[in-house]
Amino acid sequence: MSWLRAHLFSSGPSALATLAIVALAAILLPPFVDWAILDAVWRVEDARECRQAQGACWAFVAEKHRFVLFGTYPFEQHWRPALATLLLVALWAASGLRRLWRWWLALVWAAGLAAIGALMWGGVAGLAYVETERWGGLILTLLLATFGIAFAFPLAVLLALGRRSRLPALRWLCVAYIELVRGVPLISLLFMASVMLPLFLPEGVNLDKLLRAQIALVMFAAAYLAEVVRGGLQAIPPHQYESAEALGLGYWQRTLFVILPQALRIAIPPLVNTVIGLLKDTSLVVVIGLFDLLTSIKVSLQEPAWTGFGVEAYLFASAVYFAFCWALSRYSRSLEHHPARAGTGPSR
Repeated sequence: MSWLRAHLFSSGPSALATLAIVALAAILLPPFVDWAILDAVWRVEDARECRQAQGACWAFVAEKHRFVLFGTYPFEQHWRPALATLLLVALWAASGLRRLWRWWLALVWAAGLAAIGALMWGGVAGLAYVETERWGGLILTLLLATFGIAFAFPLAVLLALGRRSRLPALRWLCVAYIELVRGVPLISLLFMASVMLPLFLPEGVNLDKLLRAQIALVMFAAAYLAEVVRGGLQAIPPHQYESAEALGLGYWQRTLFVILPQALRIAIPPLVNTVIGLLKDTSLVVVIGLFDLLTSIKVSLQEPAWTGFGVEAYLFASAVYFAFCWALSRYSRSLEHHPARAGTGPSR
């Protein structure tokens, strides 16, 4: 009772808001539960059975889950992207455990990514070769987001430091890059990477479509992350710089061991927000012909037998995106509530 009084009924407006939310939930939740669970259809022999049902047709997800999760990857080889997805999620989960933040975690990532590459491409250990144009679904979304973050973040740190540099040429170069990339939509960058980038390559050199999309995502994310990191750098009190200089530390020593750990700790919320945005922006690779998770669902809905079940399809897509975004958000909150453990300070 004391918890309810403190958190839900602490004042008149708080009590009114609580009662309004409870009333709204009482009105909306029962019909949604009936539609989504009690009256839902989970398995059918024919799609026409779904059209006669009163509830949701989750049979669409059951029927199309392979294409949604793995795209046009060869059907008999679906165990390979499934295993690659599990490996990638396991690497993310391991990186979220602070007790595993050791030097060997980088080796684990390198070995894991090599295994994922071997599984997806094949051509080794008797696995059939599969070109990147056949990759799709959830694994493509996760790979684009993972490599986008991995390569964009160090580039963003360098851009943020360059924008604050005392060297005019370096500073204006970084400013020009950030403002130019932030001033155009991601779709434009994807088109440029797909159409214009090959024109600047030497004759005979060709980059596949997936790599070109990845380059565009890295360039786009780096510009936004750079401004987030710069905001963290500006929040550092001047006496931190002065103290580091008084200790006789050089520029890179001050930056790596004193300034950056504090700046990144301050910038955790906007950093995670940008990462979540990048994860969802991977759906735009459809403009250059790649089938990510959302595109696979759209294509599945074009089959005449399953048209009209877009609500169930997009609810499923939303649930998948929400699961990953929620996990990132919870991890961000854990770092915010334990600031002393969120990074490596000067004492380390």
